[in-house]
Amino acid sequence: MSLIVTIGFVLVLMPINTISAYSTQSALNPNKILNVAHRGASGHAPEHTLPAYKLGEQMHGDYIEIDLQMTKDGVLIAMHDETVDRTTNGTGYVKDMTLNEIKQLDAGSWFNEQFPDKAKDEYVGLKVPTLEEIIEKFGRGSRYYIETKAPNVYPGMEEELLRILEKHKLLGPNGPSSKVLLQSFSSESLKIINSINPNIPLVQLISYSAPASITDEEIEEIKEYEIGIGASHARIDEEYVQKVRKHDLLMHPYTVNTREDMERVLDWGATGVFTNYTDILNELLKNNKYNH
Repeated sequence: MSLIVTIGFVLVLMPINTISAYSTQSALNPNKILNVAHRGASGHAPEHTLPAYKLGEQMHGDYIEIDLQMTKDGVLIAMHDETVDRTTNGTGYVKDMTLNEIKQLDAGSWFNEQFPDKAKDEYVGLKVPTLEEIIEKFGRGSRYYIETKAPNVYPGMEEELLRILEKHKLLGPNGPSSKVLLQSFSSESLKIINSINPNIPLVQLISYSAPASITDEEIEEIKEYEIGIGASHARIDEEYVQKVRKHDLLMHPYTVNTREDMERVLDWGATGVFTNYTDILNELLKNNKYNH
């Protein structure tokens, strides 16, 4: 998930009854701590590849987290960066490449080189998956936590995303579905989504360059349209988390990769955790201390 966009609040209206109905569902019950497989089980396999997503589910992740980019020919793919440089053997911006060009790239060998203790032959030559390929692989039995980017970077991303989700029946016809959560640092992107379908649960991602602070007024503004906040665990503290929770919003810190940090944010009152190590978090959540 990107950490470069500064705080922004969306002035879109999600009906309060929609939020209330959604929060009572088990998948987002405030008393159910979510284990979010950040880019899949990306501590064990190449991020945003099918093996990483599969491992995330095997390690009891509640949601597959997917960063979206859009190719030159308008196809949504799973990739964190705007360029292919870091996680493939190619170079260049995703927006300047066709899907066919993206599919020629090796999206797994870099992991073997960077993490030789976790290297596997099967990771060599892995392909970058499209969003539709991911959904076709894991189906309606899985849950998806999807991040969109700024509309000025990828015009039409929101419309294409919702088209795919509708096609695969992942959106509830009479209200929000627990199968999908959409998040973004971009308030503009979330506003577009809300204007198309106000029943989709949204989470506002916030990036802080200094220790975080948030006012009651800012939280109430978010609460008008969204069900939760995501912020870096390294920038927030217990006071921040408790203030968010006091306003009945969910709090999902990112990206929490050590047991010590997981225990810390859970003790603060986090309702979900983004982690590359869903297995470590799963073991921790077996502790009755965190079962409400």
